Amino acid sequence: MWSLLLIPLLAWLILAAAIYFGQTAMLFPVGQAGSPDPLPARAERLELAAASGERLRGVHIPPPRRSGERLLILGFAGNGWNSQSAALFMAKLFPAADIVVFHYRGYPPSEGRPSAEALLADAPLIHDFARARLRPARTVAVGFSIGSGVAAALAAERPLDGLILVTPFDSLERVAAGHYPWLPVRLLFGHRMEPAAALRGVATPVAILAGGRDRLIPTARTHRLRLAIPSLAFDRTIESAGHNDIYHHPDFRGAIDEALHRLTARPPRSGDR
Repeated sequence: MWSLLLIPLLAWLILAAAIYFGQTAMLFPVGQAGSPDPLPARAERLELAAASGERLRGVHIPPPRRSGERLLILGFAGNGWNSQSAALFMAKLFPAADIVVFHYRGYPPSEGRPSAEALLADAPLIHDFARARLRPARTVAVGFSIGSGVAAALAAERPLDGLILVTPFDSLERVAAGHYPWLPVRLLFGHRMEPAAALRGVATPVAILAGGRDRLIPTARTHRLRLAIPSLAFDRTIESAGHNDIYHHPDFRGAIDEALHRLTARPPRSGDR
């Protein structure tokens, strides 16, 4: 009888240990980012030092033609997305803007080891570096999936003219707990990212784009984030879109265009604080 009880307990402990020690690789699959597409000739490669000394590398894609005030889009990619490819994607979405995206720490060619703490610490450095270099009239951060948590945390640390969050969540820990309800996630989870807590009291106007069929970030997690945002300027759920196919959905381009328009219709505020 004791053997019958111990076997499932031992199996549970082994699986819990595997998830605990493997959570960084699961959250930050640096080897799955893929080979980036080539950059246009007008693009430039960027480099800066993280506070811990590792070199962070990124790209800047300026618009083909510049007219009007300079808009800087700071991009924060999903965890399995090569940031150079994300920059190229955003250059198509926002052709009139300067696009700056850095590879997350630990994602080649950036140095170091990835973690939620590292991503959150590096975002303000990237913001300050890009603004000092480009001197934009407006700065909007755009975060995709796990990058939405990074962008939300940045809004709590630096003045932004707008924040666009695609398939966002309220708490990375709560997302993990929903996927593994049979594990004590609060005790095991080592990568804290709390966008809902970060955005409470932040005046930055926020736009949310979500997928109604998202199975990775449940709609409840996005809704809890929505309730925490003081200045929600745009909120669109594409009901037939999932977590990964939302970018190819025919309604996505129009939605993100409208989101940016709502955010930039207001006077610039990047230098307010």
